[in-house]
Amino acid sequence: MGEKPKIAVIGLKGLPAFGGAASVGENIINILKDEYDFTVYSTSSHTSLRTGKYNGYKQIVLSSIKEKKINTLYYYLKTTFIVFFKKYDLVHIHHSDSAFTIPFLKLRHRVLVTTHGAHNSGEISKWKRYKWFFKIQIKFFLKFADIVTCVSKVEKKWLRKKMNIHANYIPNGISENNLLFKKNNIIKYELFYGAGRIMQSKGCDLLINSLNNIKFDGNIGIAGDLVQGSKYQKFIYGISTKLKINFLGMIKDKNKLYSEIKSSKLFIYPSLKEAMSMMLLEVASLKVPIICSNIKENRDIFTNEEVLFFDLNKKDDLSEKIVWALNNYELMNAKAKKAYDKLVDNYTWENIALKYKEVYNSKLQK
Repeated sequence: MGEKPKIAVIGLKGLPAFGGAASVGENIINILKDEYDFTVYSTSSHTSLRTGKYNGYKQIVLSSIKEKKINTLYYYLKTTFIVFFKKYDLVHIHHSDSAFTIPFLKLRHRVLVTTHGAHNSGEISKWKRYKWFFKIQIKFFLKFADIVTCVSKVEKKWLRKKMNIHANYIPNGISENNLLFKKNNIIKYELFYGAGRIMQSKGCDLLINSLNNIKFDGNIGIAGDLVQGSKYQKFIYGISTKLKINFLGMIKDKNKLYSEIKSSKLFIYPSLKEAMSMMLLEVASLKVPIICSNIKENRDIFTNEEVLFFDLNKKDDLSEKIVWALNNYELMNAKAKKAYDKLVDNYTWENIALKYKEVYNSKLQK
C-alpha cells in the first residue's frame, strides 16, 4: 500500500470537538483517517491537548494569546505561514473567515474550503462591526479555492446568487453511535435548551421571555457557554429569576450532555440564524421531541411531520407551541420518531464522509 495523501486541516481550532464546525471536521477525519494522513492545526485556547498523534491523526497545537478576537486572526496567520512551507497534497479550510489566506496558500497547495454559514458572516453581535471584512473575504478571496463546499442549501443558493460561487452542498450528519445512545427514563426537565455558545442569535432570551409569558412552572435545563461577565449573561440571568432554570454551563462530555437532553420531555431550539445545526441533528438522534424556529435552514432539514415549528414573526407563537406540545405529547413523540428515521436514512456521517472523499479525490487525482 502506497503512502496516504497528506491533508492539512485549518479552522477547527481544536479537537476533541465541543460542537459546530469542529464536530463536522472531527467526524470526517475519524471516518476517513485510514485513507488520508490528516494533520489538524489547532490553538491552545481551544484544546487541552498538546501536539501529538491522537486517534489516527496528528494535531499540532499552536500557542494562543489572551485577546480572543486577535487570537483568531493570530491563529490563521501563524497556521497559514507554517502550512505554506510544508508539503501537503491538499489543504482543507473550515470557515470562510480565513478566506484571505487562500491566494497565499494556493501558491503551493490545492485548497478546499468548507463554509459554515458564510451567508451569516459577521451577524454575531461581537463581530458586527467587522461584517464588511467578512463579506469582502467571501466576495474577493473565496473564489480562489480549488473547490468550495457548504453545509446548507440556503448557503449554496446565496453563494451562487450573491457571490457567483458554485459550491457543493454536503450537509452535516450524525454518528451512528448517537443512534444507539440508550434512553434515560428519568425525567429531570420539562424543557431543555442547548447551544455551544449561548449568544443572542441562538434565541435563549426569546425562550425565557416566552416562558415568562405563560408563567411556566416546570423545570428547565440550559446547557452552553454563557460568557462570564458578558452583558448577555447578565441579561439572561435578570429575566430568569421567576423560572426554575438549571444553568449547566458548557458540557464538553458528549455522553453527559446527551444524558441531560434525554432526561427532558421537550427540546426547544429558538435560533434566529444558522448554517446547518449540529445540535438539532444530535437531539433528533436521541428521539427527543423538538420545537424549533421556522428559519429556512431548519426547514431544509426537517418538515412539520418531524418537528414542531414556531413562527419567529409571531410574538406569542413559541409560548403557544410549548403549551400545545406538552398537552399533545404523544403526537410530539410520533414526530420525534419520524425525525430519527430521517437521520438514519439521510444524515449519518458514514454516508456523508463518502461525499467528502469524492471531493478530496477529485482534486488529489489532478
